[in-house]
Amino acid sequence: MPYDSTSIVLRHIGKVFVNARGQVTALTDINISIGDGEFFSIVGPSGCGKTTLLRILAGLDTATNGTVTIKVTTDDRPINSMVFQEQSIFPWLTVIDNVAYGLKLRGVSKKERYQIAEKYIRMIGLTKFAKAYPHQLSGGMKQRVSVARAFANDPEILLMDEPFGALDEQNRILLQQELLRIWDVSKKTTVFITHSIDEALCLSDRILIMTAHPGTVKSIVNVDLPRPRDIAAIRTTMRYNELFQSIWLTLREEVLKVKDRECADS
Repeated sequence: MPYDSTSIVLRHIGKVFVNARGQVTALTDINISIGDGEFFSIVGPSGCGKTTLLRILAGLDTATNGTVTIKVTTDDRPINSMVFQEQSIFPWLTVIDNVAYGLKLRGVSKKERYQIAEKYIRMIGLTKFAKAYPHQLSGGMKQRVSVARAFANDPEILLMDEPFGALDEQNRILLQQELLRIWDVSKKTTVFITHSIDEALCLSDRILIMTAHPGTVKSIVNVDLPRPRDIAAIRTTMRYNELFQSIWLTLREEVLKVKDRECADS
């Protein structure tokens, strides 16, 4: 792994849920090391436990077994910030107050947190809307605010659960490019969940392909596409298409397993 140090280490992570019908194993024996400053994406068939794994990283859920180690460089910032697929900004706050919200909770002065918030609002192209409320924004603009808030909070790691999944194709591409631009500056360690091979390739340094339920590591692909990236340009390259085909052939086996199980249960 071409990084000076690791930011996240997962060892033998497993997760078992208990419901009315008994125990359900969601994850089994996950072993991953993610580099400091790496953009790491996770793809896999529906129900393979991608979001469960992210929730464990976020501390929103606990693993049944195994260990999670996240490098902490300072005690004056949060370990993680999470961006969800659903728009999660506060409707009663303006754009600038939404972006600055995490900083306010940490006790950062109003002047400083507004300076930081304004920087990220400028980076996402919403300076003219800094005083606007969410009901005055489009869906894509609201999600830009969510991304800006996560970066402004300056966490050790950034966790993103299909943040652009509900957007139309045009807005998705725009936000992918904005995310790349902000990440190129911050080099924030990022774990990104997506169903899209294309999105994972456009954004990532490496991609984890998970197996069908119960989810575990099937393979990890190194995305050796040059940075900085222009999404429209890299899609036209031979290497992009080679990687896409390779990932799809690997993932297809797991998607078919899910379909076979569904047919057997019907």
